Amino acid sequence: MRIVSGNVKRMHVVHLNNGDDILLSLREAVKQKNIQHGVILGAIGSVTEYHFHVVASTEVPPEELYPRRKGAYDIADMTGFIFNGRIHCHIIFSDDKIAFGGHLEEGCKVLTFNVVSIAEVDEMDLTDFDTLQALN
Repeated sequence: MRIVSGNVKRMHVVHLNNGDDILLSLREAVKQKNIQHGVILGAIGSVTEYHFHVVASTEVPPEELYPRRKGAYDIADMTGFIFNGRIHCHIIFSDDKIAFGGHLEEGCKVLTFNVVSIAEVDEMDLTDFDTLQALN
């Protein structure tokens, strides 16, 4: 286990428009604001299509599935991290029956809008926190 502590340096709120690709747009925002390490606190909005991946086996490394579909879906939440400028985000979609989601991939297109809150952190090096290797 590894634990790091630090401070919130700055809050960023990113508003995406109809047709924007969520992951590509977030990468651009992180680059524009030079965010090295941060926490994606949440998001709201909707999409016209989704693309994400989920683990599909209990082996390490696990097999993965990459669901992709067009349609109208709400974004119920997004959470994740920015590790040394790299986004690792999970997203939850919903329709009138179910909620589902996984690891955000390119291809999620905004329907109405997408508003994402990001806390940029200071004095915290989160590089490799999403590795399969044990961290000490």
